[in-house]
Amino acid sequence: MLSRIAESLFWVGRYVERADDTARILDVHVHDAMAIEAGEDNRHRELLEVMGVPTPTGDLGAHRLTHLLALDPDNPGSIVSSLAAARENARGARESISAEMWEALNASWHALPTRVGAVGVAGAHGFFRFVKDGAALFSGLADSTMSQDDGWRFLVLGRSVERVDMMSRLLSSRVGEATDAHDWLTLLTSCSGYEAYLRSSQREVAPEPVVQFLLLDRLFPRSILHALITADRCLVDLDRMAHDGKLDEARRILAQARTRLEYEPLAETLASLGVRLRGLQDACSSAGEAIAQRWFRQSQLTAGAAEGAAAR
Repeated sequence: MLSRIAESLFWVGRYVERADDTARILDVHVHDAMAIEAGEDNRHRELLEVMGVPTPTGDLGAHRLTHLLALDPDNPGSIVSSLAAARENARGARESISAEMWEALNASWHALPTRVGAVGVAGAHGFFRFVKDGAALFSGLADSTMSQDDGWRFLVLGRSVERVDMMSRLLSSRVGEATDAHDWLTLLTSCSGYEAYLRSSQREVAPEPVVQFLLLDRLFPRSILHALITADRCLVDLDRMAHDGKLDEARRILAQARTRLEYEPLAETLASLGVRLRGLQDACSSAGEAIAQRWFRQSQLTAGAAEGAAAR
């Protein structure tokens, strides 16, 4: 496979997942901000810091926050920028994805102006739902219509690395803030994990079991551990022809993060949760650089990769 195509597919996976997870994070945050007016400005600034976006001067209300993280075309990490970059990278790898995948992504992109315009009238929740539904459709089509060859592996690898990063940011946005069962119920709902949590844990909604579920559940697709396992499986399959005995650098970085997460006592993880989540974000950044160095070094940096670096 051409490194240019592999890189485009990797960034398609990352950008679609980034748009999806940003919508989930904002949906929870804006909903909570409407219910809690005290300290709203500080909460918004903390979220921008978690998302790696420079904090603007002046008052920062929910509408301005939504514009910065969801609607601002000048922010390379916003939802509209992520979807535009995903479409551009998919266009560059058009021959490697199915027609249904391209049509789904292209339709979402063309519908963006109308959906963005409706935010000021109907609120942002409908826009977030549109983004989440579009991402789910695209991912489902990728898994059901695309040959599960190296191209598919690069797309899933990008999606998995981004999911680890964004899920850690989602949890970071709640560290020290969620104080009752409703907060954690909202968090689970934003991850589409409430029903799975009830079936797997059979415990009431509380901080410790919810964090444990989103960090360590092996069967829930949106958990951080599941995403790390999926990324490792993709890297193993991509590196199946290597016989030099050297461990792929990206695998080493992600394996270290996975081992620390999996085998550290849960009490220690919870006691330093903020530090552990930032460590996962750093691991994703380093793994992304290692993947680019290993697989994409023969091609010039694409617009998607450049925007991704700027966004982080």
